Amino acid sequence: MRKAVKGAFYLSLSLSLLAVALLWLTDSTYLIKGVRATYLRGVGSPEIDDHTYFDLRQIDASSSPQAPYIHPKYNKEPLTSDLKAMLEATRSVGFTVFVNDSLVQEHYWGGFNKKSQTNTFSASKTIVTLLAQKAIEQGYLKGWNQKVQELIPELKGAYAADIEIKHLSTMTAGLSWKEHYQSPFTLTAKTYYTDHLEEVMLSEVEVSEVPGEVYVYQSGSTQFLAMCVIRATGMSLSEYASQEFWKPMGAEEPAVWQLDHEDGMEIGYCCFNTNARDFARFGLLAINQGNWRGKQILDSSFFQFASKGYRADHYGYSYWIDEDSHGTPVYYMRGREGQYVIVIPEHDIVISRVGFRYSKQGVPHKDCFHVYVDEVLKMYGK
Repeated sequence: MRKAVKGAFYLSLSLSLLAVALLWLTDSTYLIKGVRATYLRGVGSPEIDDHTYFDLRQIDASSSPQAPYIHPKYNKEPLTSDLKAMLEATRSVGFTVFVNDSLVQEHYWGGFNKKSQTNTFSASKTIVTLLAQKAIEQGYLKGWNQKVQELIPELKGAYAADIEIKHLSTMTAGLSWKEHYQSPFTLTAKTYYTDHLEEVMLSEVEVSEVPGEVYVYQSGSTQFLAMCVIRATGMSLSEYASQEFWKPMGAEEPAVWQLDHEDGMEIGYCCFNTNARDFARFGLLAINQGNWRGKQILDSSFFQFASKGYRADHYGYSYWIDEDSHGTPVYYMRGREGQYVIVIPEHDIVISRVGFRYSKQGVPHKDCFHVYVDEVLKMYGK
C-alpha cells in the first residue's frame, strides 16, 4: 500500500513537472496565471474584480481631492422601473449620472461602494488615447501623423514603415491580430496574462495590411500606442496618467493599472481600475471639451474630431459613437461586460456604469446600453 501511494505521488509529480516544462517550451506559462485567475475561482473569463491576481501600479490621486458637485435633486428621484430592472439584471455594481456637472444619481449593488475599484477593461483604450493626445500637446510626440517606427523601430511587417500613431487609436492599424475572448490560446489571452508583454507584442504582432484604410477592432493597436507613450515620455502610463489627469481632475481615490509583472508594463488596452464616481470624470472632461473646473487639461479641438467616426461611423479616436437615434448625439468609452462612460453633450449628461455583465440573457448588449441612455434622457433630458 505504501509503495502504491509513493508511486502515485511520484507519477503525479512527474506529470506536473512535464506539464510545466511543456508550457515553458511553448511559451504558454501564461496559462497558469490565466487558470488561477479564472477557472480556479469558478469563472470562465476575466472579471471586473480580477486585479488582485495581477501585479499593479498605483495612479496617485491628488492630495487635495475634489468631491463631485452634488445636484440639489441628488438621489431624490427614483430610477425608472425599466432602468432599475436592467441595471440589476446585468449585475451592475455602480451607476452614476451627472447633469450640468453635478452628481444627481449614484447607486451601488453587491457590496460595492463609491471606493470600490473595478476593471474598466477596454474603456482604458480611451484613456491611453487621452495620454497620447497630452503627449502630443507637450511635444513628446510629434503629432497623430507621426510614424510609429520612429518610436518602435523593432515593429515588423510588410507595412510597418507606413503605420502612423493615429492608426493605433482609430483601429485602422492592419495588424496580424485576431480579437478573440473565449479561447485561452489567442493573442488576446496571452497578452492579458503574460509576464513579458512587450516581448510578445514585438515578436508576434506585425503590420500585415495597409494601415489607415479599414477599421478592425484590435486590442494590440492600443498596446502599441501605450508603448509609444511610454517611450516618448520616459514615464509609465500610470505615472503620466496621475501627473496629467488623475491629480489635475481631483480624483477622490487612487486608481491602479494592471501590469504584466512586478514593476513591469501596463496592459494598456485594458486594466485601468477605478470606481464609478472617479471613472465618470473622464466623461466630464470630455463634455467640457478638455476643461476641468476652469483649467484646460486638453485642447478642445481634440474632442471635436475624436468623437467622430474615422473609418467606421461607430468608432473615432478610441471613442465609440452611438449610431442609433436618441434624438441627440451620444459617444462613449466602452469596456468588456459594459463598463461605460457615456457622454450626451446636448443634454449635458454624463453616465458611468460598471458591472459584471453586458446584458441580461437573450437581450443584445446594445439594447441594454440603449436602456441606460433612453431612460436617463426621460429623467433628465432637456
